[in-house]
Amino acid sequence: MFNDARILITGGTGSFGQAFVRHIHAQYRPKRVVVYSRDELKQYEMASAYHPPTLRYFIGDVRDVDRLQRAMRGIEYVIHAAALKHVPAAEYNPIECIKTNVIGAENVINAAINEGVRQVVALSTDKAVNPVNLYGATKLCADKLFVSGNSLAGGAGTRFSVVRYGNVMGSRGSVVPLFLKRRASGTLPITDPRMTRFWITLDQGVRFVERCFGLMRGGEVFVPKIPSMRIVDLAQAIGPGCRQEVVGIRPGEKLHEVLIPQDESHQTLEFDDYFVIQPAYHFWKEAESDVYDGARGRRVPEGFAYVSDGNGHWLTPDEILPLIDRPAA
Repeated sequence: MFNDARILITGGTGSFGQAFVRHIHAQYRPKRVVVYSRDELKQYEMASAYHPPTLRYFIGDVRDVDRLQRAMRGIEYVIHAAALKHVPAAEYNPIECIKTNVIGAENVINAAINEGVRQVVALSTDKAVNPVNLYGATKLCADKLFVSGNSLAGGAGTRFSVVRYGNVMGSRGSVVPLFLKRRASGTLPITDPRMTRFWITLDQGVRFVERCFGLMRGGEVFVPKIPSMRIVDLAQAIGPGCRQEVVGIRPGEKLHEVLIPQDESHQTLEFDDYFVIQPAYHFWKEAESDVYDGARGRRVPEGFAYVSDGNGHWLTPDEILPLIDRPAA
């Protein structure tokens, strides 16, 4: 669907953005791909390493709606990946996090509608579910904004959906780089030996977001079925001979993460390899409401929750290590 397409990625110099750009050029023949970010150094480094003729770099911040609107002129598809994501930094700088993650989301929505963008997929996080920290709260707010953006756009306007998944293996914000850096010391810091997390590789995340452009009708939150991992197993995989030092949970952290809360079970459809949380209000025909990509979804039981410690798919230490350095394609 991306042949001859014009695509924009906010936060395009981040781990996901760079992987998505490379994937799109490897799999399709896009007409134009715009990387939108505020970091000129990252743009320079990315452009030095990768510069197909269809790629464009826009310096801009999602806080600047006028610059966003200019960047989206003629764009058909938008991936919104820009966010302030560091939990302690968000706790210490709450207003800055709100300006980027909440006001920035509103700006993306308004610019996309004003410029006639066809589809927007926003990236979310497990921390947006039952949030206990400011970062998660801002992402929950952003999710709600993107879902309601479909009503703002009207029946024939821009369509918005959300992709929600867990920690990305090896991304700059994950614990993996820290463990790799610290294993030479012989000690790895463990917040709590009971801690579990959902994990997804960068390649899996990129491919799922690409797939959701073809699935979405507008207003859905798409959740891939992904494995869970125990933090102690991750430490064992990276540093098998290292001592594990328990340092305690940081402020704003959970023992376990949730991708689908019980309160949204009545809106959730299950498919073979993903879930769809449908919006409370939707505009499509009821006869089509349970069908995606030709398959009819199954309503999950009332009270169902998709939680990292209750997952049926667990990664063992032997399965973890080959995934850490797997490149996206």
